[in-house]
Amino acid sequence: MGPTRAQFIQYAPAALALASVTVGPWSALAAAAAGAGAWAVNASAPALRSLISCGITATGCGITAHQLLASGMDPLFALGLAVPAGAAVLAHHHNTAGELPALPATTTSTGQTSQAQLITAWWAEFIAGPTQTEGRKLIQPGAVLAHLALDVGDDHVSFTGIITLPQGQQVRVKAADIASVYQIPVSQVELGDPKHYAPNALPVTVHLKKPSAAPQIPAGAPTTPEELWAAHVAIPEGAMPGTTLALTRYDGPLDWEGIATRERKAIGTVNLQDLAGNLNLSTIQIALAPTDMPSQMGVRVMKEHALMHGTMLSAVVDELSMDARGYVRLGTYIDASAALVPLAQPSSGARHLYLVGGSRSGKSGVLEQILLSAHRSGIAVILSSPQAGTIAGAPLAAHCGDGLDEAMGALRLAYALMLDRESRYRSPAFPFTDPLILIVIDEAHMLLAASSQYHAEAKAIVEQLTRRSLKRGIGVVLATQTPLAEDLGNSTVIRSQLLIGGGAVFLRCAKGQGSLVGANAVEGAEGIDLSRIPSSWPGQHAKVADRDMSGLATEAVAKPEDATFGLGYLLTPGSQAVQFRSLHLDVPPVSLAGNEAPVAVEDCEAWRLREAITQTPMVDKRGKNLVGSLADLLTTARQGQRALPQQRAQTEPVGPVAAADGQELIKPRILELLREQSIPMTAETIARKLGTTVRNVKPRLSELKRRDEVTNENGLWRAA
Repeated sequence: MGPTRAQFIQYAPAALALASVTVGPWSALAAAAAGAGAWAVNASAPALRSLISCGITATGCGITAHQLLASGMDPLFALGLAVPAGAAVLAHHHNTAGELPALPATTTSTGQTSQAQLITAWWAEFIAGPTQTEGRKLIQPGAVLAHLALDVGDDHVSFTGIITLPQGQQVRVKAADIASVYQIPVSQVELGDPKHYAPNALPVTVHLKKPSAAPQIPAGAPTTPEELWAAHVAIPEGAMPGTTLALTRYDGPLDWEGIATRERKAIGTVNLQDLAGNLNLSTIQIALAPTDMPSQMGVRVMKEHALMHGTMLSAVVDELSMDARGYVRLGTYIDASAALVPLAQPSSGARHLYLVGGSRSGKSGVLEQILLSAHRSGIAVILSSPQAGTIAGAPLAAHCGDGLDEAMGALRLAYALMLDRESRYRSPAFPFTDPLILIVIDEAHMLLAASSQYHAEAKAIVEQLTRRSLKRGIGVVLATQTPLAEDLGNSTVIRSQLLIGGGAVFLRCAKGQGSLVGANAVEGAEGIDLSRIPSSWPGQHAKVADRDMSGLATEAVAKPEDATFGLGYLLTPGSQAVQFRSLHLDVPPVSLAGNEAPVAVEDCEAWRLREAITQTPMVDKRGKNLVGSLADLLTTARQGQRALPQQRAQTEPVGPVAAADGQELIKPRILELLREQSIPMTAETIARKLGTTVRNVKPRLSELKRRDEVTNENGLWRAA
């Protein structure tokens, strides 16, 4: 077996140098023969040039050495010429070392290399047969791979061949079939066009390993974050013109932090959507963090969201109480620091909070946290919840208006308490001897929207509360499903007073309803589109696709990684909206309150007449002229209280409940009905079965609920 091509190219110069010394001038013919041999074995151009140069050097040294010996000179001079000849040989060896294949293939007795044998074995096992696995269904039996040829290099491995079948049969092997066998992408399989070949023979090329293609970057195109920032963000049309970016951490193009600086000028508010467009990212991948310097802004770009795993409520219970500055913890910022909101301000009074979030956004969880924080901080709560049974923390409220009519009553009571405090505190001084009060209004659009039957009265009361209540130690927490003006009764007063008097929480909203631009713009949160907050984290679809058919997991507990509930933006007075996530309710907030009674409201005239006040409209029949003084309000409430039994007798149907205190007789009948039926019922169903009106049933249900004789879950009542 003769020398290989690589051996010939490497060792020919050594033989040539030896021949040059011994043969003399005849070594020129040896050099020519070596060059012709290298050309005949298809040596590469660099190897051929190196071989010729080495041959010429060695030949010259040999001829000179032969002449020196023939002239009778000292043999040491001739021996010294072996040094340049040897150096030429070593240089050629170094030049051709990189030409050797990195993956040598061994040849077996069958004539195929080991790689070819493996390729052929997989083809037979899965495609053509015969298979070694019993019961395996072949892709197309008999479709053998003929004329196999390998192409192996440092960064690529591929093979070509012809899929061959007997005459009369047609090749049905697809590119996807071959890709699945060799576990490669379909794009790495190339089949010939059947139109140009015989039905039983189809050429195929399979790239088992393709060289990684270097990204094609146009000359001068920006690649680093600093270059991208300068090219797209810092330009006059960019989101932050005139700024420069200095990286503080870099872990890849989608995971870095930095500081944007504008020389001796304030950066001001930043449109987050514009910034995301400049950087070719989604808004959820970018977080801004204002610094103490108005000319600087912290910027963070994320591949995996830092808030994906959440912060457990049970781990930070001690931080839920109000601190010396009046702040409570609501969640965690993108930089892992505590997200705080003010419920009060030292030497001033209470604070408002504006909460926006659609269905499944985590809005109810935020409200439950606030109720728990208020309870632990000694703040009394008046809860107004038009959608009955949606707030699990309702037992922590001193007064709960659960249902549309009752929720309106809670607003009336809150307004009366404000008037009562105004009459008692002509010159308010903080801290008050009375407790702080928090008016929590959930689903406020059900009361404030123009379509609501209580639109005019609710709008007038909430406007007055947001304007006048803070100095009286009464704050308003107002929650709606969208930031649209319609949800606030088209009142610019309510929104502006809420934002001036406290913070704002913006969670995910429905598509087309969460844009904080134009008429819905909020200073400090410009350009944020709440509908762009995703409902799930990347990769969630893969978890959904992995199905468990054992039945509904009724005891399963939601994890922070399951959805993005509670993810949004927190805006505090005088700052930029910062991405945060509310605490994950791994335990029910009510359970952390123990068995303590709700914080009580002070004993005052408004509180003592609360039952009458909640049922006394505060505006005239036209929906205007809100009652402006406590005396007028109490007078109206007392008149309504005296007229109430007569009105009830007139509205009660003649029959079993026609008694002087017919309303009291309804309570035992409600309890008897719920206990007999043993199924939850709506207030409308109860009223129909008792032969009375819903207006008569709802107040009695609320009273029974306060006595813990009935329960309400999502509007369905049952006996306790």
